[in-house]
Amino acid sequence: MLEKRRQALCNALRDADEEVRQAAAEALERLEAAQGLDDILQILKSGNRGQQVRAVFALEKVQSSRVFPPLLAALKVADADIRCAAIQVLGRKKQAKAMEYLVRHLKDPHPAVRVHAACALGNYSDRRLVPFLASVLSSDDEELVVAALESLGRIASADAESVVLKHVQDERLRVRRAAVKALGCLGVDAPANPSS
Repeated sequence: MLEKRRQALCNALRDADEEVRQAAAEALERLEAAQGLDDILQILKSGNRGQQVRAVFALEKVQSSRVFPPLLAALKVADADIRCAAIQVLGRKKQAKAMEYLVRHLKDPHPAVRVHAACALGNYSDRRLVPFLASVLSSDDEELVVAALESLGRIASADAESVVLKHVQDERLRVRRAAVKALGCLGVDAPANPSS
């Protein structure tokens, strides 16, 4: 069955329409990644650090329920680069069940991991994330504050207005810029009632 699919996609690479050729190339890439999943998972377990990071990023192209457990396992390794890669991939996959794991990494001991977690959460349009992102805005880590503000802007919930407004006058230029941009992206819906 997969061979028929591969052959049809290879034939589509010669289609007269450029968009069809592009779609065929992307589909072939995903198909090959899925077929190589066992190899990717083996590298993730026993490869060197660089190979493991590349394996995590390769999982992004695989559309299979089998990629979620290894990505979650990668969040627990000691190497911060591997955790960062897993967070980025999980954020781009936008699986709802990954949100709670990403939220946990807002408190990761490594600064880069916290920043990537804040960025990844911005891929979700979920107003429930506002308090978690707001909780890191008091950090001295400018990168983290900027990432959280940018994510609040992408989430675009009016619930974030009060916390974003506090940073419009921040002494740090990048923070002010991020706050002003986020403020312009926030929705005009009424903030959620905390008592409901």
